[in-house]
Formats: sequence, structure tokens, C-alpha cells
Amino acid sequence: MSETVTATDASQLQFKDNGLLPAVIQHFETNAVLMVGYMNPESAQKTLETGTVWFWSRSRRELWHKGDTSGNFFYVREVRTDCDSDVLLVKVDPVGPACHTGEASCFFNVLSAVAGASPA
Repeated sequence: MSETVTATDASQLQFKDNGLLPAVIQHFETNAVLMVGYMNPESAQKTLETGTVWFWSRSRRELWHKGDTSGNFFYVREVRTDCDSDVLLVKVDPVGPACHTGEASCFFNVLSAVAGASPA
């Protein structure tokens, strides 16, 4: 049974011990997975309040507003949580490529086909 919850704050989210939760960013129209980032309570709250995606940069240890430098913003259309409220699925309308390499998605590298998988 699915449930629609109107949330205006991040208080119902279950952040991990490190204070972060993964956020899968998905194209609203095509359902392509664009990237995965991490959010802390402040970046999750800013995402809900502004309608654009904010992350916590683990390498720079600071808030990161996707698109501030590149102009490639993610405009939020829908935010979902998993059943435990410890992962976000953020469906967006992207402006420009998602990846810093210029690729439309960060998931453009193919490692290998899965052994034993049957063709569709």
C-alpha cells in the first residue's frame, strides 16, 4: 500500500550514524538515474524548501547546491523515501548534464555483463 505524505521538513528522515543519507537522483520524465549524492538534515531541508537539489559534500565537508558552479541545476518534481525513510529518491527536471564530465548521467561506465543472466 502506498502512502502520500506531504512533508515540509526533513524531521521524519532517518539519517545514518554519520548524519547522512543517500539520495538517488532520477530524471522525472525518462526515469534515468542521473547520480547519487548524500544529504545531511540541512541539505535535505534546503532541497524541500527551495525546490532545487542540495547535497552535503563529503570531500569538501560543506553544503553543495547542485548547479551553482555549472548552471546545471536539478529542479525537484517529487521526493520519495524508501520504506525505512533512510534513502531518498529525488525525481528532477535537470538543466544540462548531471555529471561533472559532461555526460547526461554519472552512470555511463559499463563494467561487464552479468554472468548467467538471461536475455530479456
